[in-house]
Amino acid sequence: MKFLFYFLLPILFYSCTRDKINVEKEKKILKQTDIDFSNISKQKGMAAAFIEYMDSSAVLLRPGRFPLEGKDARRFISGTDDSGYILTWVPQNVIISKSGDIGYTYGTWTSYPKKWNADSATRGTYISIWKRQKMGGWKVVLDSGNEGVGQP
Repeated sequence: MKFLFYFLLPILFYSCTRDKINVEKEKKILKQTDIDFSNISKQKGMAAAFIEYMDSSAVLLRPGRFPLEGKDARRFISGTDDSGYILTWVPQNVIISKSGDIGYTYGTWTSYPKKWNADSATRGTYISIWKRQKMGGWKVVLDSGNEGVGQP
């Protein structure tokens, strides 16, 4: 019986501690992931960025449309002509679940023509819900935004 106790105790201890998540560290990682997502949008275009950062089951909520899910969301993004404008965003806050497997970012976005004209910039707010992947990293599982933000 003693052998069983000494054999199982380390296994029990390991299984209880191996999944501990450093929430503050994950918040920093997720914030940087959202910043990287925006940077890819600026460099390669909004469609390329979303395709790279969207989970295969992602849902997009867009004005005037029913929710777009999974393949329909990817098809919608892939069919978007983003050649004439740049979309960037800045996360203002990051929230992570205690389990560290889901989180969200929200902040402000700016869209402007590639031939910059400050008067033609559009601004708004967004929220992205993220899911931590089994192999690490984060992917967007739900994204929504709206227009209507004045100058910061």
